[in-house]
Amino acid sequence: MKNSTKSFSCTKNSGSSRSSSRSVGEDKVEAKRSKRSNCDLGRMAQSAGASVSGAASNSDLVSLFECPVCFDHVLPPIQQCQSGHLVCASCRPKLSCCPTCRGPLGNIRNLAMERVAMTVMFPCKYASMGCESTLSHTDKVEHEDSCDFRPYVCPCPGAVCKWGGPLENVMAHLMSAHKSITTLQGEDIVFLATDINLPGAVDWVMMQSCFGHHFMLILEKQEKYEGHPQFFAVVQIIGSRKQAENFAYRLELNGMRRRLTYEATPRSIHEGVSTAIHNSDCLVFDPSIAQLFSDNGNLGINVTISTVTNL
Repeated sequence: MKNSTKSFSCTKNSGSSRSSSRSVGEDKVEAKRSKRSNCDLGRMAQSAGASVSGAASNSDLVSLFECPVCFDHVLPPIQQCQSGHLVCASCRPKLSCCPTCRGPLGNIRNLAMERVAMTVMFPCKYASMGCESTLSHTDKVEHEDSCDFRPYVCPCPGAVCKWGGPLENVMAHLMSAHKSITTLQGEDIVFLATDINLPGAVDWVMMQSCFGHHFMLILEKQEKYEGHPQFFAVVQIIGSRKQAENFAYRLELNGMRRRLTYEATPRSIHEGVSTAIHNSDCLVFDPSIAQLFSDNGNLGINVTISTVTNL
C-alpha cells in the first residue's frame, strides 16, 4: 500500500512536470502574441476613441467645470476642497463647507484643472436663452457682460417693479409701465427735483436721450446711516458696462455763487444704483448742502453727457 501510494504520487508529479514542460514554450509564444495583440488593440482603441469622441470631447470637458451650486462654470483661478471638489469663485465666498462632500474648502489650487481650462471652449451662460457663442475662459466673463441674450431687470429704483427681459426691451417697458418718467433730449439738460424737503426715502427719476443712447438720472434721498439723511445722484446708461465706458457724465449744482461738480462714467443698468450708493460712488450731499442750491424746495441739477473722445 505504501509503495502503491508512492508510485501513484510519483506518476502524478511526473505527468504534471511533463505537461508543464510541454506548455512553457507554447505559453511564451502565446504571451508574446497576446502582448502584440493587446498593443495593437490599444492603438486601435485610442485611434477609434479619438475619431469617435473628438466632437464631443469639448462638451465632456466642459461638464467637469460645472459648479454644483449655481451650475455655471468654474474658471481659473480654480480652488478645490481637500477631496478635490470644485466650486466657482462667485459661490465660494457664500459657502462654509464643500457643497459636495461637506468637508472644509481650504485654499488648495487645482493647477491641473486650470491647465485643462486653457484648452476648453465654454458656452455662454445665457446659452439657454439663445446665445450660441463658445468662448475661452479669458473671454467668457467679458462676453457675458455684454451678451445680447442676458436678462435685465427694471432699472427704476425701488423693488416695486418685477419686470425682467432683454436689453432691447427695457426702453419699451419704461415707456409703457413707467409713463410718469419724463424724457429730455440733448446732451446738456437740467434735472429738476421737486419737493426735496419731503420726509423719508424719496426717489426722483428722469430720462435723458443723446448720442443714440438713453440715460436714466436718479436722485435718491435716504438714510444710509440712521438719523443722517443724504442725497445720492447717479446716472446709468440703458446698456451694458462696455457701452457705458464710451461715455462720461457731469452733475453740477449752481446757486448763490457756489458750484458743486461731480464727474464719472455712467453705470450700466445691469449694475443698478444700489452698489453705487452703498459705496458712495456717486454725487453725495446732505440736506444742508441741498438747501444752499435749492429754490423753494426745488433742486435743479445740470446734467451733461459726453463721449470719452470729447474729454
